[in-house]
Amino acid sequence: RLATASSDCTIKITSVSNNSAAQSLATLTGHQGPVWQVSWAHPKFGSILASCSYDGRVIIWKEGNQNMWTQGHVFHEHKSSVNSICWAPHELGLCLACGSSDGSVSVLTALSDGGWDTKRVERAHPVGVASVSWAPATAPGDLVGTGLVDPVHRLVSGGFDNTVRVWRLDNGTWRMECPPLQMHSDWVRDVAWAPILGLPKSTIASASQDGTVIIWTV
Repeated sequence: RLATASSDCTIKITSVSNNSAAQSLATLTGHQGPVWQVSWAHPKFGSILASCSYDGRVIIWKEGNQNMWTQGHVFHEHKSSVNSICWAPHELGLCLACGSSDGSVSVLTALSDGGWDTKRVERAHPVGVASVSWAPATAPGDLVGTGLVDPVHRLVSGGFDNTVRVWRLDNGTWRMECPPLQMHSDWVRDVAWAPILGLPKSTIASASQDGTVIIWTV
């Protein structure tokens, strides 16, 4: 199944198959502005989809009966457009990072009682956050499947201040891990953390309005 976001404020779920024409399964309504991104959670948590919008809200959708979707949680604490969302590696639990034009990054974590815990990085990028991406749960140098007794919580964000910033969860608080990465001359539109696969260092890609892509090792 394919989920798509639209400037008409809706999300569409479509069945895609090599053997038949695409079939529309559901249209999700609830946002009051253009929907910028959608993201599927890991299937171990069930059928869950997150969306973010210009309206400043993040909606977490849950599928009950087949193709019957409801709003499981609506997060509306951002003061401006939410531009990017990204689910954490499943080893970290059901956890969603959100980047907003209000300059902050929020991290939403599902609790066992059905509620959600929220941690925020205020002024992550003072003039706005354009993109977020999670690091793999394994630490650099670890082999796949090891090191998950104490998995790593790290994020990277790209901002309208032309910088890339790396964050680590330290004793319950998100802190910047190193000085901002500065080589772009315009907005950082997207960031992506590469799989580690036992490599000694982490690798991040950033794409900018300046027309360049930079590969960083941190």
